[in-house]
Amino acid sequence: MASALEELQNDLEEVKVLLEKATRKRVRDALTAEKSKIETEIKNKVQQKSQKKPEFLDNEKPAALVAPTTTGYTVKISNYGWDQSDKFVKIYITLTGVHQVPAENVQVHFTERSFDLLVKNLNGKSYSMTVNNLLKPISVEGSSKKIKTDTVLILCRKKAENTRWEYLTQVEKECKEKEKPSYDAETDPSEGLMNVLKKIYEDGDDDMKRTINKAWVESREKQAKGDTEF
Repeated sequence: MASALEELQNDLEEVKVLLEKATRKRVRDALTAEKSKIETEIKNKVQQKSQKKPEFLDNEKPAALVAPTTTGYTVKISNYGWDQSDKFVKIYITLTGVHQVPAENVQVHFTERSFDLLVKNLNGKSYSMTVNNLLKPISVEGSSKKIKTDTVLILCRKKAENTRWEYLTQVEKECKEKEKPSYDAETDPSEGLMNVLKKIYEDGDDDMKRTINKAWVESREKQAKGDTEF
């Protein structure tokens, strides 16, 4: 049985074949959009396969490294790793030597939908990080921080336990949703492609229907011969 990645690659080849045969602008635009979507899904699948994150235990150090941007005497932390459990959303910030500064030099302020971190006098600099518009409300009283070797762990207590956060912030969610195509690809990538082709076929004239039928047959014959190139 073909994997999801293989199915996406087969879909991509089929769209390329149809794109070569299509001559009408509306059809080419729809196929080009579908091609870009499938290529993005393939890229994401490959990244997920190579960058699967293990569940972090409290005594483990996250793989995410901070790549700070210096602004005067304060370094703005822009990168971090995050994970979650049933009760907490966990944000990992790696700062070399942070465990050696006094505890009072590491301050975290929580609100129901945000938090900000300030680390004072670490190697002669201060480090700050602010995350606004968290995806869901958190409990201010139940949230906290932990200092580990070269790591600050921020624990945001979920107000609604046993709920899954797909994104850390509302902004991230909205950005991702804007990237989605207007049609519904549902859970099976092939269904999205089939819906696009079906709509083009139904709206097209006789010439377009003949073009799609011909390209479809040629694509199937090519796959059957095993000479599809990736």
